[in-house]
Amino acid sequence: MKEIKIRPANLSDAQKMLDIYGPYVKHTTVSSEYDVPSIEEFCKRINTYTEKLPWLVCEIDGKIAGYTYAAPHRTRAAYQWSVETSIYVSQEFHRHGVASALYSAIFEILHVQGYYNIYVGITSPNERSMKFHKSMGFLISGAYQNSMYKFGQWRDVLWMGKELRAHETAPQPTIPFKDIQNTPICDRIFKSSAEKIHEKVEINNG
Repeated sequence: MKEIKIRPANLSDAQKMLDIYGPYVKHTTVSSEYDVPSIEEFCKRINTYTEKLPWLVCEIDGKIAGYTYAAPHRTRAAYQWSVETSIYVSQEFHRHGVASALYSAIFEILHVQGYYNIYVGITSPNERSMKFHKSMGFLISGAYQNSMYKFGQWRDVLWMGKELRAHETAPQPTIPFKDIQNTPICDRIFKSSAEKIHEKVEINNG
């Protein structure tokens, strides 16, 4: 049985997460960055976002298999209940259920924090990502035509959205992730999400 954990990311994970992210920057249009960020810049991002929002890693037998994080969708006050999520998985651990388990965990946590909406921007074409996000409950919201230029080509960015709760009443202030990350409710979320990967690995090995 593999040892599988989903847990909050920390600065000691930064280089391993950056090693996963780097190939997406250098070789794909999944990331809109041209250059791989420095370790200092990456650590700064972690520190900045985790004041309020979760960054999670999946660890399999001591290796960081993937990570996910949430970032503000917009900075103006009226958007404070909406976030964008990103997820990156090491090539070594593709098709093991890592992405769906990480997303399941971060979605539950964002719900507990009081968020209402999650958005993702997907560089087109990327049928695999679209199919995955649809399986996680996202719906197509629209597209920014020819809004991204990388590798000598203009590309559309498709936007998909997911509702975490009904929009029936005025929202309450969200709870910072740092205030709940060490609570029993998060421990339960991490454990139950990691168990989904166990099931996937056992099926693959069966």
